[in-house]
Amino acid sequence: MEPVRFEILGQVRAWREGTELYPARPQERALLALLLIRAGQPVALSDLVAGLWGNEPPHSAVNVIHRHVGSLRRLLEPGLPARAAGRWLVRAAGGYQLSTDTDSLDLLAFRRLCEEARQAVAEDAPARAADLFTEALGLWRGPVAAGLAPGARALLPLDALDREHLSAVREAADTAVAAGRPGAVLAELRKAAADHPLDEPVQARLMLALAATGRRTEALSAYGAVRDRLAAELGIDPGPELLELHRAVLLDVPPGAAPPKPRPQALPIPAQLPHDLPTFTGRRTDLDRALALLVDGAETTGTATIAAISGMAGVGKSTFAVHLAHRLADRFPDGQLYVNLRGFDPSGAILQPVDAVRGLLDALGVPPEHIPRCPDAQAALYRSVLAGRRVLVVLDNARDTEHVRPLLPGTSGCLTLVTSRNELPGLVAAHGAHLLTLRPFDGPEARELLALRLGADRVTAEPRAVDEIIRRCAGLPLALTCLAARAAARPGFPLSAVATELRQAHGSLDAFTVPDVSVDVSTVFSWSSGTLRAASAHLFGLLALHPGPDVTAPAAAVLAGVPARRGRALLAELVGAHLVTEHAPGRYAFHDLLRAHAAELLHARHPGAEREEATDRLYGYYAATAHAACALLAPAADPVPGPPCATAAGSLTDDRGALAWLTAEYPVLLAVVAAAAASGRDRLACGLVWSLEPYFDRRGYWHDGLAAHRTALDLARGLDDPPTTARALRGLARAEGRVGLHDRSRPRLAAALDLAVELNDDIGRAHTHRSLGWESDQQGDTAGALRHNRRALDLFTAAGHRPGRASVLNSVGWYHARLGEFREALAHCYRALTTLQELGDRYGQAAAWDSIAYAHHHLGRHPQALAGYRNALDLYRELGVPYLEAETLNRMGDTHLATGGIEAARDSWGEALTLFTELGHPLAEQVGARLDEQRRGRADGTPATGGGTVRQVARPRTDR
Repeated sequence: MEPVRFEILGQVRAWREGTELYPARPQERALLALLLIRAGQPVALSDLVAGLWGNEPPHSAVNVIHRHVGSLRRLLEPGLPARAAGRWLVRAAGGYQLSTDTDSLDLLAFRRLCEEARQAVAEDAPARAADLFTEALGLWRGPVAAGLAPGARALLPLDALDREHLSAVREAADTAVAAGRPGAVLAELRKAAADHPLDEPVQARLMLALAATGRRTEALSAYGAVRDRLAAELGIDPGPELLELHRAVLLDVPPGAAPPKPRPQALPIPAQLPHDLPTFTGRRTDLDRALALLVDGAETTGTATIAAISGMAGVGKSTFAVHLAHRLADRFPDGQLYVNLRGFDPSGAILQPVDAVRGLLDALGVPPEHIPRCPDAQAALYRSVLAGRRVLVVLDNARDTEHVRPLLPGTSGCLTLVTSRNELPGLVAAHGAHLLTLRPFDGPEARELLALRLGADRVTAEPRAVDEIIRRCAGLPLALTCLAARAAARPGFPLSAVATELRQAHGSLDAFTVPDVSVDVSTVFSWSSGTLRAASAHLFGLLALHPGPDVTAPAAAVLAGVPARRGRALLAELVGAHLVTEHAPGRYAFHDLLRAHAAELLHARHPGAEREEATDRLYGYYAATAHAACALLAPAADPVPGPPCATAAGSLTDDRGALAWLTAEYPVLLAVVAAAAASGRDRLACGLVWSLEPYFDRRGYWHDGLAAHRTALDLARGLDDPPTTARALRGLARAEGRVGLHDRSRPRLAAALDLAVELNDDIGRAHTHRSLGWESDQQGDTAGALRHNRRALDLFTAAGHRPGRASVLNSVGWYHARLGEFREALAHCYRALTTLQELGDRYGQAAAWDSIAYAHHHLGRHPQALAGYRNALDLYRELGVPYLEAETLNRMGDTHLATGGIEAARDSWGEALTLFTELGHPLAEQVGARLDEQRRGRADGTPATGGGTVRQVARPRTDR
């Protein structure tokens, strides 16, 4: 077989017997790059399509890939028969795989060298480790897949490789310093620091290497540069590691001579205000009055300042409040909060105060596990977090005083702007709020708005037509803006003709009534929507069916029954007509008044059957995509029935994409659950709740999960369907267990187990035993936890359920380890790891590596333990699971200490302490105490053992 060699760490290149090969087409080079990045693994056709075309592949995408594969095969193995399998590029698992090894691909050689270097570190051979890391980094000749077109590179999964390279640079720097050769990696560190100017660990290692090679002045300059960048770009100070190194360089002492205890991270500074409108005009008198009340008046009061901004729908309250908030923002250095309460949303999807408080606590950085269950306690916590801080809070679209009362700060220093169609006299009586009532624009203000959008000459040229337009729009900025958008699109159209067309138009907006005011807003909206192309008008009406606060182009396309690209074009036309706004990149919303208009058009023009079909498509899209996301995030999770509506799911290919989609759509998904339940789509609502269960756990949204699972159980019981009821009982029991309601969760699990036995549902029985095992562990019954998980293992094995069997194998191993049976633990966990790797379950792999390392540690196999912990850490960091990352770091510190690596142990515990502190976890205090003991022992020369291992906490994902 002719030898073939590939390179991906730089230009994408290939050689056969020393002769370089050149794929003819750019897409062939991109396909080769994607296969090399996933070297040795099968790449599904769907991943190949996404890697070449993103979310907009042509209909012929699969055929094109087959052609490109054929060309690459002929290039790599000339003379290969057309239908022969080939040696290098083969069919595998519904896609293709490039068969390479460490001798034929630089990426795999890099990884092998890094692994050997880490083993050398574990064997306390820093010089050899430094040589291996240096050799590994020498294989990088530039950015991965350099030379491809920027658009092609943007579609490739390069982030993980960049992080892999950066991690190797950090480790190389550490080993070079430990070996007494800091200059060996200085060039690599300089480049990494330039590429990652805000990465504090890299900047710290650069400072250390510079100082260690005698470049003290340059090290101090590097610190000053990164300090200034952090302040300018992120608004933060350098972290403990940089501060300690700076102190050490200034005093010319070894870093870490007397390291400070890692300080808790300050609460984040939220900046949630929407964009200020660049064409804001008018309201000079209102602004002057507001500034006088809220700036001058605030100096004389010792209480929180509140302004209630009221006015009729469409008068511009939200625009005014956001503009005012931007004017005042610099007076509130601790942040600005914004929440749309949707108090008058025609769909009835009002944001409840308890949900708003939860969102504000998230924005203020309160860890989920510190948020109490009781709504009153949540509101009290919110006020406590704001106490002593200067924060501006904008509460938009409130229905009444009670809607905002739990959201009001309780102490001076904060300013709250509330907007509502109602005057909210209760805020004045009970909280001393200032009332600001906005009126429709007068003639000069309305003309200024039109002139700004249409041009002063055009407005001045036809004063009578302008007067009629203003009169028929009743001076409402929203109506004037819609009309101006349409007129601006027809620059040659006389404004007199616009006024005539408006006069002759007809519309009916019964939802909008204003006593004693002659307002023809309905006509204005009808005039604007009536000029849309048919497809855009069709989508505008259907958008009234969407229950969430905003919508994306893919969801809008599904709603309209058109391709995604067509959906984006239709939304762009609606944005241009000012009928919807793109309030965030790729997310669209419209004013509740326009939503009401869209709803009237929908019911007038679309029969009930058509509305139901569109609703089924929309809800089916969300349910199907959430179902796919659940399978990617947690392949071993309790099964979720597929959605009853056969709508194609969104394009999700891995757990990262699944997590990102769920995060972006989370408020919408909760709204869809409520709307589906209210419309009788009970099975869809249940399935959507269960699909969200892994996300509730991953993000710590246990209170949301508890409410959603209660809804699912109520719906399931109404269906009178035992399998659905059993699944709902398990889901609610797990949610109750998460928040400590074990007196409720255990009886529910017992009932679920009885149903599963009656139904002969072995998979349901297995998941119930897993949950009962977790409950046993929470009560301190480790032996009982092991018994339940062994039963689950038998059931999964008999049913041939590989994901469940692999995950529970690790749980069984973990509980063996907790009972001191470490060899049995390793046997189970290694078997679990093999299957989890085959299944691509990275979350499960991380847990298995952690369990393996824990067992090796207690068997005295410390190098193997350290290697296992590093593997777990790499995965947890990629997955973004800080709590489990902190637990692994904590246990890793125990292993370092057992080998005499006191400094390494302190480093691990320091990182764990930082994470536990950021999470507000009670283990922070215990880890901090161990660090203090180590420092005291070092200071007085006495040995410090750390007081034993910090107590173990059952891991949510692996034992459920």
